[in-house]
Amino acid sequence: MAPACPREARERRRMRRSRFGCRNCKLRKLKCDESKPQCKRCSSFGVLCNFMPNIPDLQPVADDTIRSLAAQEATKLQSPLTNAVWTSDESTSYQYLLNAKCQEFVTRYLGRSLITPHDPNMREVNCNLLALAFEHPYLMHASLAVAFAYDRHLNSGSSGSRRTLEECYHWTQGTALFNRRLWQPMNTKDKDAIWGTAAALAVLAFSSPDACTPEESWPLKSSDTSDLEWLRMGKGKMSLWDMTNPLRPDSLFRVMAATFADMNSPLPEKGIDGIPRALARACHLKDSSTAENNPYFHAAHALSQLQDLPDSQVTVGQTELFTRSIHGPFESLLRAKDPIALLLLYLWYRKAARGIWWIELRARVECPAICWYLRLYHKDYDAVQAILPGGYVAEKRNQ
Repeated sequence: MAPACPREARERRRMRRSRFGCRNCKLRKLKCDESKPQCKRCSSFGVLCNFMPNIPDLQPVADDTIRSLAAQEATKLQSPLTNAVWTSDESTSYQYLLNAKCQEFVTRYLGRSLITPHDPNMREVNCNLLALAFEHPYLMHASLAVAFAYDRHLNSGSSGSRRTLEECYHWTQGTALFNRRLWQPMNTKDKDAIWGTAAALAVLAFSSPDACTPEESWPLKSSDTSDLEWLRMGKGKMSLWDMTNPLRPDSLFRVMAATFADMNSPLPEKGIDGIPRALARACHLKDSSTAENNPYFHAAHALSQLQDLPDSQVTVGQTELFTRSIHGPFESLLRAKDPIALLLLYLWYRKAARGIWWIELRARVECPAICWYLRLYHKDYDAVQAILPGGYVAEKRNQ
């Protein structure tokens, strides 16, 4: 066969895939002309162009409901989505794999709340964040990483599980792009995307322990600088609070005012009211105790408030009341693997993990690791052992 002429070869080399085209053209392996809101190939094929995530693949134009959705999105469109997550990456070798993997996760997970699935306020926030993600690649990458982490939670059984390549990729990309964004001036229109990304990265840090088994996990493993890394990420998120002000009138997070109020609920200033007697005894707390004379004071009160709630009523804000008490002397004791501090964290894991999925992912390995550590190195500490599973207080509570 005669070789193709040089001109024909050059024409073939110039036929590259569209970078910003619709999913229909990608599925049909055609080059999209990227016209918005309807590309020419979709128009001639009789389907709605689906460059926006809420339009199904290869949807016939005759469906009036879907057409109205497309019209709504077209009125919002001001410029091409040139920074959508599947077009923002420079690696062309990964581009098709990214598209194929992410479309399912956008549909399955990001269109509803991954935080508390039955909370209508969180579902509203998540849908609004999804729309923002198509304008802010760092938010899209972070959101997709959370979706992959949630999928890991659903499919990993009762033991720990390693992060997938996709989760690591989106986490790394989201972190890099987010760090670059934080060096730039912060505009009001970007504040929600920045706060949403910070929250997503904090969830990822918590849901991803370094170990897959309790034997490899903190506190059984040797101490190093990465211990309690999730705590540092949580504090980093809260450092952006004043700059982004999620409760400002035009913030999409304003509907979560009750959750934020739970995070900042006042704790008692003195005494042991509300703390179970056995826990107060283990923490050396008494009627004259305060945060100034007892490092466990705030953590014990925050934990006791959480333990009084039915599992179905535990919210993110109530769990974070405890984590926000981890600072100063109490944090130092926790890092030093103090038995009382470890006991408080252990009890918090057991309660919070029943309702918050990303806490459960870490609790699967760290909760038994803490229990084994206390039994191994503090077996003579009767007040602590009594509260652990199998102890007198634990058995009495289960009766």
